[in-house]
Amino acid sequence: MSSYKALLQQREQLEQQIQQARKAELSEAVAKVRALVAEYDLTQEDVFPAAKAKATRQTVAPKYRDPATGATWTGRGKPPKWIDGKERAQFEIK
Repeated sequence: MSSYKALLQQREQLEQQIQQARKAELSEAVAKVRALVAEYDLTQEDVFPAAKAKATRQTVAPKYRDPATGATWTGRGKPPKWIDGKERAQFEIK
């Protein structure tokens, strides 16, 4: 059975080896990716299309307005207290 100190030393050596292997493999992976991007003339949108979709998020225009306070509501989600249970036609923004 190994001693505690010997095991800690082994762990430290293994962590160093892991870091070195990770750096080497990451540099290889980055080189491959750069080569593919250059070969196919790829853009960021080609590789990461979801990033563009998140950036173009649009807001919804309000459909209802409280005449007493001027508060608005889009008609989505839980209705605010000033319109809850009432006829919505009277609050519509025209």
